Amino acid sequence: MKSVALAAVCAALLPTSFLPVAALANPTANPDFVQSLSNPFFEPSTARHGAPAFDRIKPEHFRPAFYEGMRQQKAEMNAIANQKAAPTFDNTILAMERSGQLLDRVSAVFFNMTSANSSPQIRTIQREIGPVLAAHSDSISLDPKLFARVEAIYAKRAQLRTPEQRRLVERVYRGFVRSGARLDEAQKTRIGQINQRLSSLSTDFSQKVLADTNQFTLVLETEADRAGLPAFFLDAALEAGRARGMPGKHVVTLSRSSVETFLQLSPNRALREQAWRGWILRGDNNDGEDTKAITSEIVSLRQERAAILGYAHHAAFTLDDTMAKTPDNVAKLLNGVWEPAKAAVERDARDYLALAKSQGFAGDRLEPWDWRYYAEQMRRSRYSLNEDEVKPYFSLDAMLNAQFWVANQLFGLTFKEITGQVPVYHPDVRVWEVAEADGRLIGLFYGDFFSRESKQGGAWMSSYQIQDRVNGNQKPMVVNVLNYTKAPAGKPTLLSYDDAETLFHEFGHGLHGLLSNVTYPSLAGTSVSRDFVEFPAQVYEHWLGQRQVLEKFARHSETGAAMPKDLLDKLMAARNHDQGFATVEFLASALVDMDVHSRPDLPRGFDMGAFEKESLARVGMPREIVMRHRPTHFGHIFAGGYSAGYYSYMWSEVLDADGFRAFTETGNIFDKATAQRLRTFVYGGGNSRDPADAYRQFRGRDPDPKALLELRGLADGTSQNDGL
Repeated sequence: MKSVALAAVCAALLPTSFLPVAALANPTANPDFVQSLSNPFFEPSTARHGAPAFDRIKPEHFRPAFYEGMRQQKAEMNAIANQKAAPTFDNTILAMERSGQLLDRVSAVFFNMTSANSSPQIRTIQREIGPVLAAHSDSISLDPKLFARVEAIYAKRAQLRTPEQRRLVERVYRGFVRSGARLDEAQKTRIGQINQRLSSLSTDFSQKVLADTNQFTLVLETEADRAGLPAFFLDAALEAGRARGMPGKHVVTLSRSSVETFLQLSPNRALREQAWRGWILRGDNNDGEDTKAITSEIVSLRQERAAILGYAHHAAFTLDDTMAKTPDNVAKLLNGVWEPAKAAVERDARDYLALAKSQGFAGDRLEPWDWRYYAEQMRRSRYSLNEDEVKPYFSLDAMLNAQFWVANQLFGLTFKEITGQVPVYHPDVRVWEVAEADGRLIGLFYGDFFSRESKQGGAWMSSYQIQDRVNGNQKPMVVNVLNYTKAPAGKPTLLSYDDAETLFHEFGHGLHGLLSNVTYPSLAGTSVSRDFVEFPAQVYEHWLGQRQVLEKFARHSETGAAMPKDLLDKLMAARNHDQGFATVEFLASALVDMDVHSRPDLPRGFDMGAFEKESLARVGMPREIVMRHRPTHFGHIFAGGYSAGYYSYMWSEVLDADGFRAFTETGNIFDKATAQRLRTFVYGGGNSRDPADAYRQFRGRDPDPKALLELRGLADGTSQNDGL
C-alpha cells in the first residue's frame, strides 16, 4: 500500500464539493486520459540501473500515467478484496505490497518535481491530481471487504512466520483504522470530503508561498548597499541576479542561505530590516498570495477529522502513532528546554545590546533584524572568528567529499559520480553510484544543491525508488534537495558551517533510504514515525563537527591548505555561540504547532495571525526573535507531514545527542561494532520494529534526555526533564 500513503502528501486546489471516488479513480472518465505508448512511464526504463527517464519525461506524461496507475491499483485491490479464498498473509497483505507499482513510480517523480523543479504545467496538474489521489486512497482504505480481510489476518498475526511479517500486518491494520475503516458510511463520506479539501488547500498553500518567495527581490544597487559584505557573498548575489534575469546586479533572495547570511553580515540596518520583513512576511501580506485563511481552514478540518475518528484533537490523533504518544510527553520535552533557552536569550540580548552601543547603536533594545548581525559581531569579539575567515574552508565539493568519507569509514560505502550516465531533471543535478566495500551496488544518490525560482525553499530527501525485495529486489534511488546560493561559473560554492551541517543532515536521511535492508516496501527506509525519522539524519551531523573530519576536509577553496589549527580551535570553541536564539526560534515554531493543533475550540475562520500572537504571548516569546517558521509559510505543517509533529526534530535530538555518545564512549568515532549496530537497527531497519526498541538495540538502553541540554550548551543544573 505504498502509493496509498503518497496521497497524504499530495496537494491540489479544487472546489470544496466532494468528488465521487468512482469518477476520480476511473481514468476513462477523464477526457484528458490518453494511454500513449510513447509515455515513458508505460515503458521499462532503459536508463542505467533503471533510473527514471528524466530526459524523456514531459509534463504531459504525468496525467495519463497517474490515471492509469490508479486504475491498475484499484483493479488489483478489488481482486484482493473480492477473492473467495480465506484471507492469508500471502493472498492479502503480500498482494497489497505488490500493488500500485506504476502509481508509485509516477508519484515519486512527480511530487519531487512539484517541490524541486516546478513549472506552470506541473502546478496545474498538482492542483488537479491531489484530490483525485486522496479519493483513490480513501477508496482503498475505507473498503469494508478489504479491511475485513486485513482484520482477520491481524487477529491471527501471532501465527505469522517472521517478526517482520507481524510488524507489517500491525502497521497495515493500524493504517486502515486510522484512516476510518471502522466508521459508518456517513462518517466515511465526510472523511473523504475532508481529505480531498485538505489536499487542495495544501497545494494552494505551497504554491502561494513559492510565488510570494519569488516575487521578493532586494537589489544592492550602490556601493553603500554592498559595503561590508564579503566577496563570497557578493559573488553569490551576482549569480542570483543573473539567474533572476538581472545580469550585473547583486540580488538578495529569500533563499535561507542568501537572506540569513545578509542579515548576519550587512551593516546596513535599513536594508537588513527590508530583507527581514520580506523573509518573515511570506504568506502574510494581505494580497493574492496570503495564506492565513488557508491555514485556518486546514486546522479546522484536521480537528473535525480527529473528532470523527474519536480523538480529542488533531495533536492527539497524530501523536498516537509516534514515539511521543501524547501531547503531555511532547510538552514535557519542549517546556523543559524552553526556560533555559529563554534565559540564554536574555543574557545574550544584554550582551549584544552593550556591544551594539559600543559600536554606535542608538536604540534602547535590539530589533529582530539586528539580532543576527550583532550575534556575528559578538562571535568575532569573543572568539576572534568571523564568517569571512571560515567560509573559504567549506566549499560544497569538499563537504560532499567529507560526508561520503564518513559513510565509508562507518559503513564501508563507496561513492562514484556518474556524470552524464543517468538522466537528470535539471543540469545542476548530480548522481553517484553507491556501493558496498566489495563493489555490490546499493543504489543511486542524486544531489540537487542550488536554489532557483522553480524550487521550494528548504532542504529535504525524497526517493525515486525504495528498497524492496517483494517486487524484484529493487535498489533504492534517493535525492537530497537543498537551496544553496550558487557561485558564479568557475568559482566554488562556499557554505557556512550551518549550511554544511544541513548537507550532512539531509545525507543522513539519504543513508536511511540507501541502507534500508527489509523485505517489504511499506516498511522500508524512512517509512518510520516522524519523531524517529529525524534521528538518522541528526546523528549524522555530529561527524561534521569532529576534528579528524574537519582537519581532513576543511581546506581552503583556492589554495587547498588545511584550516589552521588556531582557526579550527576557534571554530570548535564557538559552536554553541548564540544557541539560545537557535533553540528559541525552533521551539516557538514547535510550541505554536502543538498549540494550534490541540485546540478543538477554535472557531471556523479563526484569525491565524491573531492566534500566533496570542500563543507566543502565553509562553513569553522574546520580542527580539520570531518563529523559525511562521504559520503563513510553515510548509512542514501545512504542506508536509509534520502537523503536530515539528517537535520531532527536538525529540530526535535527544536520541542523537545520546546516540553519538555511543561512539565517543568507545574512544573512536568510527568504532566498527557501534557503527554496525547503527546500520542494522537504525539505518537498515526501516519500520521493521518499534522505534523505541530499535534505539534500545542500537544503544543498549533508553536515551538519556540530559544529553540534549548539554549538547546545546544550556545545561546549568536548574532544569529538570524526566525523560521521554
